Amino acid sequence: MRNPLQEQLLKAGLAKKSKIDQVAREQAKQRHAKSAAAPGNEHSEVERLRAEKVERDRALSAERNALARAQEQRVQVRQIVEQYRLKPEGEIDYRFSHDGAIRSVLVTTAVRQQLAKGSLVIACHDHGYAIIPRLAADKIAARDASLIALDHLRAAPPESDAGDDDYYSKFKVPDDLTW
Repeated sequence: MRNPLQEQLLKAGLAKKSKIDQVAREQAKQRHAKSAAAPGNEHSEVERLRAEKVERDRALSAERNALARAQEQRVQVRQIVEQYRLKPEGEIDYRFSHDGAIRSVLVTTAVRQQLAKGSLVIACHDHGYAIIPRLAADKIAARDASLIALDHLRAAPPESDAGDDDYYSKFKVPDDLTW
C-alpha cells in the first residue's frame, strides 16, 4: 500500500516502482525494529548505584584479604617460634628491655654468650619470650619485625660523644659484670 504522493510520482514518471518499494521496506523495518531506549535519568541512577556497590564490595574484599594475610603471618610466626625455640632452661637471669620495661629469661652460660654475640635472639611468644636462632629470627623479622624483642646484631649503638668515650676509657669494666 503506497501513499497518494507515491502514486502520483509513479504516474507522472518521476519515480520508479523499485525505488518506491525499497523506501516502503525501509520504513516498515524502522517501524517494526526495536528502538534503543535513550539513557534517561533513571538509567544513569541505576548505573551509578551499581558502580557504588561494586566499589564497596571491592573495598570490603580488600579489607578481608588484608586481615586474612595478617592472620596467616601471625600463624606462620607462631609455627616458626615453636619449631626453632630453645627449651627454657638455665640458672642465670638474663635481663633485657622491651616495651619500656625490663624483662628477664633464664639462660645457661653458653646461651648467654650466644645472645651477646647475636647468634641467638629473643622473640615475643604467647605472652612471654622465646630464645630462637638467628635463621628463625630473620624469617620472623621478614613477617613482623616488632615481634623481635632483643637482637644484639640489629640493635643501634647508643649515640655518644667522643669526649665521653675518652673520659670513660680510663675506667675498666670487669668482664664478669652482669646487671
